[in-house]
Amino acid sequence: MTNFVTLDDFDYKLLERVRRNNLEPARVTAEAVGLSESAVLRRLRRLRAEGVIVADVAMVDPSRIEPKIQIHALITMKNQERAVTDAFKAAIARSPEIQGAWDVTGETDFLLTLAVDSMAEYERFCQRELTTDHGVQSFRTMIVIREVVGFDPSRAQLTR
Repeated sequence: MTNFVTLDDFDYKLLERVRRNNLEPARVTAEAVGLSESAVLRRLRRLRAEGVIVADVAMVDPSRIEPKIQIHALITMKNQERAVTDAFKAAIARSPEIQGAWDVTGETDFLLTLAVDSMAEYERFCQRELTTDHGVQSFRTMIVIREVVGFDPSRAQLTR
């Protein structure tokens, strides 16, 4: 069971700002949210320590670097036994091709997002992770032709 952290309005304001730009100077953040710089730094340390902020990462624009083929795969498992799904999750977590994975509802059980250099690389991934006995019954592949709407940090919303 997840232990939820109690957040106040200042915490939510801080989270909104760091989700959009985690390199913003603390003094700028402090002015924007109505706290002192030391209070901002203290709250951010607490949010990291409590596991609310789990990583400070850089978002890379894939169009600015070597081209990759982006693939979404819908995975249907043979059954929903915890050992089967846990083994599958562990297997895909080790796969460097995986960019994201979600346990979903509906006709399929998992949604995977992958980035590969070639279809041959995707085929090797499928043979290694999806056609061996990791509990996968079937999978469907969708290849991204082009991005229509990309992630825009200024549109990111933290809901509560």
